[in-house]
Amino acid sequence: MTMAKMKACVLHNIRDLRVEQVDMPEVGPKQVLVRIHAAGICGSDVERVYTKGTYHYPTIIGHEFAGEVVDTGADAKRWLGKRVTVFPLVPCMKCEQCRIGNYAQCSHYNYYGSRCDGGFAEYLAVNAWNLLEIQDSISYREAAMFEPAAVAISALEQAGTLMGKSIVIFGIGAIGLIIAQVARGCGCKDIILVCRSREKKDFAMKIGFTDVVDSTEKNAGEYITQMLNGGTDIAVEGCGTSETLAGAIRVAAPSGTVVCLGNPKEDIWLPRDIYWEILRKQLVMKGTWNSTFGIRSNSWDIVQQLIERKILNLETLITGTYRFENAQKAFDDIFYRKKGQVNIKSMFMN
Repeated sequence: MTMAKMKACVLHNIRDLRVEQVDMPEVGPKQVLVRIHAAGICGSDVERVYTKGTYHYPTIIGHEFAGEVVDTGADAKRWLGKRVTVFPLVPCMKCEQCRIGNYAQCSHYNYYGSRCDGGFAEYLAVNAWNLLEIQDSISYREAAMFEPAAVAISALEQAGTLMGKSIVIFGIGAIGLIIAQVARGCGCKDIILVCRSREKKDFAMKIGFTDVVDSTEKNAGEYITQMLNGGTDIAVEGCGTSETLAGAIRVAAPSGTVVCLGNPKEDIWLPRDIYWEILRKQLVMKGTWNSTFGIRSNSWDIVQQLIERKILNLETLITGTYRFENAQKAFDDIFYRKKGQVNIKSMFMN
């Protein structure tokens, strides 16, 4: 019997991405088959293609995706025909953190798009447990951005109360701009964004943020300290570099909170005087990774609520769309970005 085939973007090694025909996935009893309509390209996907690879080869990458359930296993029939997005982390459900509902801290997790096949394909079999049904008013493009939006929500949850607070965000890719939108909708009195390019500054101002600092043009630390009369209540580090972590610590007010969000590409080092600021200002340092998904806490549900309340506008952050067959061009456009071109969120549409 001949297996049915589908189109997929398959990573065979670093810098070896191929669009090819592969076998359709089989659906287990507690799984569903999702026909993928939209899939976002994360910065980590770009790193996987060009620099760091995945855990094994070949791998269908992609962990930000949404689509329609077109088939189900015997124990998941209620999902047939539903419009869904997918939490990409697959917890083991056996370790101590899973037992208390902290699934992002699972000791033995799997992950769609890096540790196992993901969403850059026409179809994917996923566990029904990982599904979130989306409202008809939400487009598949928006739904494919629930993953970075949920990461942003989880970061802000680490920061605590937002109403009346000041916040500085270092790094204004998709997640940074989502954090800014939510902070604005939740009553932050001052929102300052820090970036390193004229293009991103212009983009952020175009979508309504007025206090945007290009750190290649002016000293961000001096500007922020002066603007906020001594420092910010909340500083979010969204780049994963020594420079931006030091910058976040420097601009934090006494007793302020620094949220560490950015994925580091290399070791992070702090000068001694910056470390002293943590001590002398008695800062709260919080780390965040991934998002919450479960009964006890679910940042994905919050994303849907914020879209419905018009606090989040994810469509404004989509700066490029591609077909799967143009996958190499999509990645090249991001990695070899031309001068003047801004990429916030590129997406495959199927």
